[in-house]
Amino acid sequence: MKGIIVNYRMGRRTQNTRQMIIKVEGVETKEQADKLHGRKVVWKSPAGKEMIGHISGAHGNKGVVRARFDKGLPGQSISTEILIQ
Repeated sequence: MKGIIVNYRMGRRTQNTRQMIIKVEGVETKEQADKLHGRKVVWKSPAGKEMIGHISGAHGNKGVVRARFDKGLPGQSISTEILIQ
């Protein structure tokens, strides 16, 4: 299953680089997004390094999910593809 990284999870004045917002292909509702909770996500850098995280829950009502990573992803990861296992 594939997805696109949309942005960091953000507050009014803060940006959390360890949490990313991901739009998943084929997921359009909050109920479908809730079924992905706990799945592993893998982002590959252009240099070949893999960063592993997990889906922590739905974000909103349109099928977007939050993913948490041990180390923060770089800004170059925004709008790139991510693999959901």
